Amino acid sequence: MRVSFQLTAPPSGAPAVSSFGGIQALRRDLYRVRLPLVNVFLLGEPGGPWVLVDAGMPGTAELILRAAREIHGARPPAAIVMTHGHFDHVGALHDLLRHWPVPVYAHELELPYLTGEAAYPFPDPTVGGAMSLLSPAFLPGPYDFRPQVRRLPEGRLPHVHGWQWLHTPGHTPGHVSLWRDSDRTLVVGDAFVTTPQQTVRGALLNDPMQVQGPPPYYTPNWEEARASVQNLAGLQPELAATGHGHPMSGERLRRELDALARTFDAEARPQRGWYLSHPVPTERRGAGDPDPMRTLFLGGLGAAAAAWLWLRR
Repeated sequence: MRVSFQLTAPPSGAPAVSSFGGIQALRRDLYRVRLPLVNVFLLGEPGGPWVLVDAGMPGTAELILRAAREIHGARPPAAIVMTHGHFDHVGALHDLLRHWPVPVYAHELELPYLTGEAAYPFPDPTVGGAMSLLSPAFLPGPYDFRPQVRRLPEGRLPHVHGWQWLHTPGHTPGHVSLWRDSDRTLVVGDAFVTTPQQTVRGALLNDPMQVQGPPPYYTPNWEEARASVQNLAGLQPELAATGHGHPMSGERLRRELDALARTFDAEARPQRGWYLSHPVPTERRGAGDPDPMRTLFLGGLGAAAAAWLWLRR
């Protein structure tokens, strides 16, 4: 496997790994693994304890395992930390836990979606963009990773020194980003991304590289999403490693993130979509809570099927 070693924050225009499974060293203890549609991160210096951040798409467990062996040898992670539990971030988790039976940490508000209690709000295919039209295939769960799932300890990140987690809801109720104040390093998750994830070119090629709002087809609370971007912009990060797109750093990152925080409603919030007028509250939801978007979407499929059968007759 080819490893691109960059042991300090890369310049904002630096080339990034292009092949799936490729590794990019962002700090001495932070490595990006590029996967189809998404990134995962290895957090911790080689030779010491480390954690895996997120678990990628279904079918990518072997790419993650190979990258981990490249950096950490046979040493398993001390834990897996979830920024959130959408299917492109938990897709390989069952397979990974068969190799590494370690704790899986998530925010308390994310736990119902990782313990089989509730499915995520249904993705919205009406917000615009080719990937949005495909979003009904992005299964909302419920997912069940018991008995490994644990609530994140208050404020701090377990097993790695100097890191804390920040609650950054909007994309999901329990979404978190990871922050280290000493060098202003931010592992964002999907609170913001650096590629237009709603387009095929952006999702597959990470092009163009530009700070964007969270993926719009899977963001059910835009007020919370805006507040989270504004809070992260206030940190003035030096390096941001995002769930989708290439890492960005330096003045370009701060300039574009500040601009997004100021113009979020115009630049990131979609012009149409179910959740604009039906936001999902950032609170604990149970398995019995109704999901109007799911009902609307499935009802539309049923109506289309009935119309097709009537036309055939």
